[in-house]
Order: sequence, then C-alpha cells, then structure tokens
Amino acid sequence: MLGVFFCASALARTLEFAMTRSMRTVPILACLALTISNARSESLSSADREALLASLEALREAAISKVDARFRLAMTAYRDAMASGDAAMDFYLKCIEKVNFDDQQKKNVEFREWKRREADKLSDPAFRLALQYQLRWLTLTLRASSEKANLTLLAGEAQEILDAIFHDAVKLSSQEQQLGQAVTSTVFAKAYEIGNLGKDKWPLSPVNLDEIYSVVVFPPLRSPGRLETLRSAWIKRIQQEGIKVEAWSGNGGKKNGQSSGPRGPEYEKFVTETVPELQWQMEIDLLRNGDESRAAKRMLDHITKHISHRSARSWGEEFQKLLTPAIAPAAPAPGGTAQAVAPTAP
Repeated sequence: MLGVFFCASALARTLEFAMTRSMRTVPILACLALTISNARSESLSSADREALLASLEALREAAISKVDARFRLAMTAYRDAMASGDAAMDFYLKCIEKVNFDDQQKKNVEFREWKRREADKLSDPAFRLALQYQLRWLTLTLRASSEKANLTLLAGEAQEILDAIFHDAVKLSSQEQQLGQAVTSTVFAKAYEIGNLGKDKWPLSPVNLDEIYSVVVFPPLRSPGRLETLRSAWIKRIQQEGIKVEAWSGNGGKKNGQSSGPRGPEYEKFVTETVPELQWQMEIDLLRNGDESRAAKRMLDHITKHISHRSARSWGEEFQKLLTPAIAPAAPAPGGTAQAVAPTAP
C-alpha cells in the first residue's frame, strides 16, 4: 500500500498547487485522480504465476516448432538442389527471384533483365559446382546448429566436403569469393530466413581452412589414441593450404584447368615461410597431446633445417620452455619461511 500512499500524497500536493492556478487544469487533474484512485497494489497469486509460466512456455515451444518446420523445409530443398549443377542453378534462380525481386516488389521484367546481364556467370559450370558445395556446407551448418548435434560425427563430414572441394580446386579457381562468403549470408539462407547459427560453434565458410581445422577437425583428434590421425589431418591441412594458394591466387600451376606457367612469388613465399610455421604448430599440437618423444625430436630437426627462418628464434625459446621442468611449489621451511624446492634430476 506504500505505493498508493505516495501517489495519493503527490496528488494532494498537486491539487493544492492547482487551486492557486487557473481552473483550466481541473479536467486534467480530475482524470489523473480517477486513474490513481483505481490503482491497487496487488501481488501475483501462485496460480497466476503458474498460468503465466505455462503460457510463456507454450509460446516458446510454438516459436521453436515454427523455426524447426522452416529448417526442415530448407533442409529438404537444399538436399534436392545439391544433387546436380542444373538442380543447384534452378534453385539459385528461384531464391534470387524470391529474395531480390518478389520480396522487393519488383517486376518480372526486371528479373528477366537481371538474368540476361548475368548470363555468362549463370552458364559457368564452375559457378554451378560452387553452388553445390555451398549447399552442402549450409546443410551441414544447419545440422551443427542443433543442440543435439554430434560435432565429432559432423567433423568427419566436414573433412569429406573439404577433400572434395580441394580435389576440384582447379575447376573452382574462379569461385574463391563465392565459396568464401558465410553460407548464412547466401541467397539460399535468405530465402528461408536462416539467420545466425552460432558462428563461434561452427565455421560458416567451407574454405576457411584455419577455422575449420581449429574448431571442427582437430579437437576430436586430440587424444593419445588418435595421434596418427591428428598428424595426418595436419598434413592434409598444409597440403590444402598449398592448393589454395597455387590454384586460387594466380600463382602458377594450373588455372581454369590450364597450365599458367611457373609458380609465382606468393606460392614461393608460402613454401618458404608459411609451411615451416604450420609444421611447427603441428609438432607443438602433437607434443601437447601425448606424442612428446617423437614430436620433440622432430622439433629439434625442424629448427635445424629452418635455422634462417624468421621464427626460428621464437621456436627455440618455445622449445626450451617446453623442455624445462617446472619449478616445484615452495615448501614452508622450519620456522615458517618458505623455501623453493629444486626439481630432482630425472
């Protein structure tokens, strides 16, 4: 009742003040008085609380059901469209028409004009192949967004898609930008109102090798029983990084299925600078996950082989820290003074 008391007191002061003012304010104050006089301080009963919570839960379940239904429709459409290049293109055109023309209330003639301007791109087999891979990764991303998703199982499927993409790297040499965009920003996702699906949990581009391997592929392999598989995955990642530079950056090798002459300086820089760095990261990963003896020997050989590398000094410092035994915690000495305990020799 304190709230009503303070409101009534405030009203009394307002009325007293109003009496010294023009009578034109009386209708307004009367309405205010009527509103406050009807106010009551009431608490929710247990039954009211339960009813509200039940209604809230029903709304939440209805919203989830609606989203799930839309996702199921999207999944079915995506799987049908990824079956072939022609199916992917037909689906792409339908999504473009819906998102960029129908939803924008544009005329059919504008859509036909757009198709005429884009004819070369739309007829490119490489573009159609890229659309298929985008759909495959979008489907996998939708599955990964589920709370019940088995990310270890999906990691294997992600690796299969990567292997397929880089097997077709030469065919896809003109599609790096297309494949590099987040699949949730594609017209396929927009047509089904697929928004953010947890980018911290799952990489959104099928060619972001660093993120895919770090977040998806490597974590399930970091156990003593899977060290050889972890090493193989690292080697594959390094190989795919090389293919990406060679086939997609105009640095020699093959381009659009044709030889483009000697490898350029960017590829040579990748081989001399990036590959040794990735190899060092691989050995660190292996050492920290149980392959201590073999990884340590390979790390020493690596520093010896790449002694002129710009990171050789930092590698050496890191290696030294890994090999130096940790100092044992200080033990209290007689009389209460702490004394450091030197590590015993192995």
